Amino acid sequence: MAGESSEYAVQMHGITKRFGSFCALQDMNLNVKKGSIHSLLGENGAGKSTLMNILYGLYQADEGEIFINGEKVDIKNPNVAIEHGIGMVHQHFMLVDDFTVTQNIVLGNEITSHMGIVDAKKARKKILDIVEKYGLEVDPDAKVSDISVGMQQRVEILKALYRGAELLILDEPTAVLTPQEIDDLISIMNNLAKDGKAIIIITHKLKEIKASSDICTIIRRGRYIDTLLVKGVTENELATLMVGHEVKLVVDKTPANAGEVVFEIKDLIVKNDRKLDAVKGLSLQVRKGEIVGIAGIDGNGQRELVEAINALTPVASGHITINGKPLENTSPRQVIDSGVSTIPEDRQKRGLVLDFSVNENCVLEQYRRTPFSKKGILLKKEMEEFTKELIQEYDVRPEDCGSRRAGSLSGGNQQKVIIGREIAMDPDILIAVQPTRGLDVGAIETVHRTLIRERDKGKAVLLISFELDEVMNVSDTIAVIYDGKIQDTFKQGTVDENTIGLLMAGGKNHG
Repeated sequence: MAGESSEYAVQMHGITKRFGSFCALQDMNLNVKKGSIHSLLGENGAGKSTLMNILYGLYQADEGEIFINGEKVDIKNPNVAIEHGIGMVHQHFMLVDDFTVTQNIVLGNEITSHMGIVDAKKARKKILDIVEKYGLEVDPDAKVSDISVGMQQRVEILKALYRGAELLILDEPTAVLTPQEIDDLISIMNNLAKDGKAIIIITHKLKEIKASSDICTIIRRGRYIDTLLVKGVTENELATLMVGHEVKLVVDKTPANAGEVVFEIKDLIVKNDRKLDAVKGLSLQVRKGEIVGIAGIDGNGQRELVEAINALTPVASGHITINGKPLENTSPRQVIDSGVSTIPEDRQKRGLVLDFSVNENCVLEQYRRTPFSKKGILLKKEMEEFTKELIQEYDVRPEDCGSRRAGSLSGGNQQKVIIGREIAMDPDILIAVQPTRGLDVGAIETVHRTLIRERDKGKAVLLISFELDEVMNVSDTIAVIYDGKIQDTFKQGTVDENTIGLLMAGGKNHG
């Protein structure tokens, strides 16, 4: 263990945190040097976010000590953390959509004149100086609702730097970024590290740890496992250390035995919030016993397509059918009853009612059915038994979380609850949108095996993912979407990443 030293931006020694009888962290240690990019790697529910929430003052440790620049500190709340030069960018951004970039950055920390009037000119100059210094490239006058997710993340980083952050915590920073935005983020992190700032990344993405980080600390089930130099270890070795056993990064599967068409979209047109066409004459088929993967960069009509399938937004023209029956412009309840299950892209907005218990969320779509209700009365014992089985099958942690608020689970465990619930509906077609977002490699392997298992049971599966590796590894048929249209389709193994990447960017396939 490193002794207390000013060469470290932060040192956390012997950190223990309990939530009732559940021990989330046990005697955890972390030492992060100034000018380094330090990854925190662990399974879902391993305690990574809990450790960082303690460092940022959102939680208080039951045992242990924290040192900043070699000095012992007591971080009682985020304001104290900010005073000590700690900034945190959460996985779900905390921005006011109707405010400009500048207004969001200075909110609560405004520069004022001696008369108490906000000096917008001086604040804007300070922001532009930071933008130029670190290559953040964001328009300070743009409205947050009008900028991309990648730009919103830069605004969050700017907020922390504007408040004097010397240590930056990034929680799952690449979860919603395009490949180009990920490259840009890594460049920004390198610029920050060169300036002497320390960066802690909470992530599950082994490829990005290798591309961005100097050092990696591994946590397993709340306990410290190891700290090592990233350049001296492979992705497979990192995965094995994280989960405690060997993990297959590419899931084995037999060729598909596709049957008749179960689900069909024909000449579909769907408008976005601005009443412009987002889906533009899209056609697609999914057969029994087949996984069709849609590859594409975020913002090319995927969200509107999924909302139209689930009757959450109207179809302007075209058709959606399941087993020959029309689905377009019906109702979400009718879509579910027709045999469609959806793992949504945004688990917190679309997948769960965060203030409901895990038990309640597990039966959210079938609470009116036997055995969960009788004469309009919910049967709690049956709900609890069903949830317990689902928790065990999908390794949701902690194991006794049934009565807890769904919002109290880690993001990865929330995702496992949704996946288990949707598959338990025994659908004719399973629509999986970003199903492994925020999951560790062990859980990703489980999800991929689950999708393939459903396929092998004769189910139709539609996978929509921004992870090109995922689409290429799991799908039997690959469809590439660009500007609301399917550019081309391929059988697995007949196309390379470069061709798909070209089509995703609007290029043409020349064979």
